[in-house]
Amino acid sequence: MSGLEPFRRRLDLLDEQVTSLLGERFEICRAIALYKRERDIPMMQPERVAQVRARYLARGREAALPPDFSEQLFELLIAATCRMEDELIDSHPAAGQGGAR
Repeated sequence: MSGLEPFRRRLDLLDEQVTSLLGERFEICRAIALYKRERDIPMMQPERVAQVRARYLARGREAALPPDFSEQLFELLIAATCRMEDELIDSHPAAGQGGAR
């Protein structure tokens, strides 16, 4: 088993980095939601989703990831961040709406 330890330590480090990067991504999405709310911009931006999807799939291919993994990861991230944005936008009135929605 000790021969696996260097691999496991590297995986643990990578997992920490992935988690940290995802946290940063969600923080940026929170800021985007607040920006959209203040400016009354619709939460869903289909053109942007299509761009991000294409980029995810292309980078997944470049990294030799299984295509279904890249697709599922993208769908999971988009669903979670859209849900979070939707909740943040709906939880507070937009600028100029004075508390009534």
